[in-house]
Amino acid sequence: MKTAFAATDADILTACLADHSLLREQAYVDGRWTSGGRALSFEVADPASGAVLARVASLEGAEVTAAIDAASRAFKHWKKRLPQERSVILRRWFDLIVAARDDLALILTHEQGKPLSESLGEIDYAASFVEWYAEEAKRSNVEGVTSHLPGAEMAVRREPVGVVGVATPWNFPSAMLTRKAAAALAAGCTVVAHPSTETPLSALALAELGARAGIPAGVLNIVTGDAATIVGTFCADLRVRALSFTGSTEIGRLIAAQCAPTIKRLVMELGGHAPLIVFADSDLTKAVDIAVQAKFATSGQDCLAANRIYVERSIYDAFCQAFAKRVSRLKVGPGLQPGVEIGPLMHERAIAKSEAHISDALARGARLLAGGRRHDAGHLFMQPTLLADVPDAAAIMREETFGPVAAVTPFDAEEEVVTRANETEYGLVAYVVTENGARQRRMAAALEYGMVAINRVKITGAPVPFGGVKQSGLDCEGSRRGMEAFTDLKYVCLNLA
Repeated sequence: MKTAFAATDADILTACLADHSLLREQAYVDGRWTSGGRALSFEVADPASGAVLARVASLEGAEVTAAIDAASRAFKHWKKRLPQERSVILRRWFDLIVAARDDLALILTHEQGKPLSESLGEIDYAASFVEWYAEEAKRSNVEGVTSHLPGAEMAVRREPVGVVGVATPWNFPSAMLTRKAAAALAAGCTVVAHPSTETPLSALALAELGARAGIPAGVLNIVTGDAATIVGTFCADLRVRALSFTGSTEIGRLIAAQCAPTIKRLVMELGGHAPLIVFADSDLTKAVDIAVQAKFATSGQDCLAANRIYVERSIYDAFCQAFAKRVSRLKVGPGLQPGVEIGPLMHERAIAKSEAHISDALARGARLLAGGRRHDAGHLFMQPTLLADVPDAAAIMREETFGPVAAVTPFDAEEEVVTRANETEYGLVAYVVTENGARQRRMAAALEYGMVAINRVKITGAPVPFGGVKQSGLDCEGSRRGMEAFTDLKYVCLNLA
């Protein structure tokens, strides 16, 4: 569990909020706030200062099972609600999230560390999923099938799978909860969600707003505490018919193995190792802008972050020079300071991994063009770093860094860079910068990734499917398909003779 490394001041965050009741330290089960039977707790600290923001309830296995009990009971009634009724409740939840936007962003920045501007953007992103699925709830229609049998009428309908277990990460604690939970609720499922122990406060605030919106008791539950205990309970319980997880590929494999005996529906958004490919026909200024956005958003702690940047050799030196200037100018500091672009990393492990990737790359002949060490802003701050001439054998070219470290390397030919970009077990997103229309289409087809961004960075949103291929995930989230992931198809054949 998290421990503080500096001041202890539970009033720091409360004093910032207009609505103090959004700061919750208890779990939310069956419409009630609970500390659990033994009132165990863990600390949530601000990564920028180390100040303890809250002591949150840590539930045990029996209490997680009680939350599943509540969700299972509630499912019998929630699935029978008219889709229009579920839509109205979700719309009220959306309206309340929008009204509480500033407070939710402050909670997010305090517990996660990202700059306030990014937190505000995440709250908007989180709200958009609730709004989208409030509408999609009304569109899960029965599909007619032309009969191939005489005297028979056929139809296919979608029915909610049941209780859905949700496990969300610390880097996007608000958006990942709504992207999963809103889809499941719209489909008629009930939810038991486990937020990361680093960032549970955002999920608990959203649960408070959900209760105000009229989400019935047991329909949305937030269970806080040890991940292995809680997610392990999800995996073992037959009544949890689907499990949606965002996190590392390594943990995803463990969850999949634990779910095998109960044959659950799995929706997984796992690790990424995104390539960014810049061709010589690109506008250099635009290419550098894209590289900065794709690499350094959320301080590099993003599964969509560009981890490997390939630049065509004829513009390589000019790109590196311009990119180094931009990286050196990025402002580092606590997320609440005006103009900050790079906040603290989440924990010491993230700092250590960034340092290890830098050292390994330099030992293999890479050049350090910017940064390279911890920042004097605080214990968990890292200088934005740029490495050039990074060989493919370097660890940073094979593993997700999850920190503000960019690795750049040259390439000579399109076919060559496609091969290098695809030589990974991951397949979440790839970025391409080129003004050649035919090449844009070739690259979109050739890159083995679930999403391809061409000449831009921001491509995600509620209306589009989000997901990877290979070891980067199973199924997708967002869009109509995100709701369908929490439904079963039922075929009905009616004899008319």
